[in-house]
Amino acid sequence: MRTAEHTAEVAVEAPKGRGRAAVLAGGLVVTLAMLALVAMASVAFGARSMSFPTVIDAFVAPDGSSDHTVILQLRVPRTFLGIGVGAALGLAGALMQSLTRNPMADPGLLGVNQGAALGVTLALGLFGLSDPAVYVWFAFGGAALASVVVYALASAGRSGSSPVRLALAGVALGMVCTAVASAILRMDTQAFDRMRFWLTGSLAGQTAGTLARLAPFMVAGLALGLLLARPLNMLALGDDAGRALGVAVNRTRLLTGVAVTLLCGAATAAAGPLWFVGLIVPHAVRAVVGPDQRWVLPYSALAAPVLLLGADVVGRVIARPGEVQVGIVWAVIGAPIFILLARRRRVAAL
Repeated sequence: MRTAEHTAEVAVEAPKGRGRAAVLAGGLVVTLAMLALVAMASVAFGARSMSFPTVIDAFVAPDGSSDHTVILQLRVPRTFLGIGVGAALGLAGALMQSLTRNPMADPGLLGVNQGAALGVTLALGLFGLSDPAVYVWFAFGGAALASVVVYALASAGRSGSSPVRLALAGVALGMVCTAVASAILRMDTQAFDRMRFWLTGSLAGQTAGTLARLAPFMVAGLALGLLLARPLNMLALGDDAGRALGVAVNRTRLLTGVAVTLLCGAATAAAGPLWFVGLIVPHAVRAVVGPDQRWVLPYSALAAPVLLLGADVVGRVIARPGEVQVGIVWAVIGAPIFILLARRRRVAAL
């Protein structure tokens, strides 16, 4: 009788599972469509707004006019850069929250972004390296070193690492990295002039060449991160249960760290340290789709650039003919949301 009842329950649950998967897949399509709309708005709106027919003409039949030149040489690279940076930070945040089992983990909260920013500051301020293809390696090194130091500090002692210890170690290390970077820039006014907009978090000023140099690192990090969904799901049950299910725990952690380093290093080198993107987006996604990383990771990679590009468009529109950097706009939006998340008694489960 139990076997028959169990078979009946499985038969009922299977269509429900397939129906939920279909709904979530449809949600991915909707999110992708929203990203396309925001990308079009990013190309059309700025210090000088352009009509959508003008944008389409710039792609279909460019005539070398000033409008078409601005669209193709400035706004299109900026839009693609925003998509790449947003996807990288959103996925990096989701990976870090899953790996540390800390719903409040974030590349900025754990000091990874600040480590990458310190690496770029050293490259620009001390060594005079202004090519993104060169100083991106300093960003990678800073991000990797920050990750190792934070984990070592949080793991020290008998109690081992915990979400609270990781957050405290990350905040402390982030403050140290920021202080060192500030000291370097205070001693070199020319380096400060080059980096003052970058330090606030900005998508402006980067060319298609910068995008081409950083794209391989972003693509590699995104591909590797998305492939880790299944082992991260199993590790959510605990290390022992993960090993019993055939997961190589240490290798999964190492690969996740490599993915986060690639994503944060490339994103920070391109746009500077951006706060809250990797915290808020995965947290909101998990509240909607549940804890399954097979959905959390792709949703985070698509939803984050929607919000980041939207904030960039707002920053360009509200301060014409100038602009407010996306890091400032996103901080104004993200800080209150972060406070609300911190005050909630229950957070979205991992």
